[in-house]
Amino acid sequence: MVTLKGLIKLTLAAATVFTLAQSAMADTLADIKARGRILIAIDLGAPPYGMLDGNAQPSGSDVEAAQALAKDLGVELEIVPVTGPNRVPFLLTSKADIVMASFSITDERKKVIDYSTPYGVVPTVVGGPAGEAIADFAALSGKTVAVTRGTTSDAALTKGADASSGVEIVRYEDDATTNTAISTGQQDYIAAAASVIKQVNIANPSRNVEIKFVMTTAPYAIGLRQGETELKAWLDQWVSTNIASGNLNAIYEKHFGIPLPAEYQAKK
Repeated sequence: MVTLKGLIKLTLAAATVFTLAQSAMADTLADIKARGRILIAIDLGAPPYGMLDGNAQPSGSDVEAAQALAKDLGVELEIVPVTGPNRVPFLLTSKADIVMASFSITDERKKVIDYSTPYGVVPTVVGGPAGEAIADFAALSGKTVAVTRGTTSDAALTKGADASSGVEIVRYEDDATTNTAISTGQQDYIAAAASVIKQVNIANPSRNVEIKFVMTTAPYAIGLRQGETELKAWLDQWVSTNIASGNLNAIYEKHFGIPLPAEYQAKK
């Protein structure tokens, strides 16, 4: 039987463990500064967010945003390459300090990770051959649609397909493989971010893939582990400052050819 004195000791011990855990997480920002390097997970197979240029160097909107973040923090940037499905596992196992990889905010992810203030948006769409009349999920009945496993596009497609019988989903493990399946003609339809359609047509113009309809429009943000209050506060302030200055809109417009929505731009 546990005595009152024993119960107090157990309670104090639990509180100490909790406090130490909180302190360890809260020190992540300090650890990054002490290390002099920040580990940022970026998907380099998801243009224009992340890719390799003609010289095999990382480029893209998330790469440029990450470079700006590291510079403002006063540390070096180390890119940790990830794919859509392993963004959360890499974060939770501390292989990366934060994630900047077209990381859409979802209720499911918020159960296990935290997010900064949003710094952009990802429209998810269904694309297919030009000339085909596909205006909604019902029109996809009897069609096969390619998608990258574990992405926001996968979630939106799955939800839409569940409401429309006869849609077959083929899931690939990364964006590069999904895009290749479309550009080479293995698949005719794709569920992906709107920016992917342009990349597919660049890879093979003869495919002439076009956006059929928009599934969702989701904000994306910087992902971090839960409980890292100091790091989150710094990231939120960094996003706000770079939206106000127009820096984040300039990066987005450079890579997407369109400006960010008004709510993500500097107030005039």
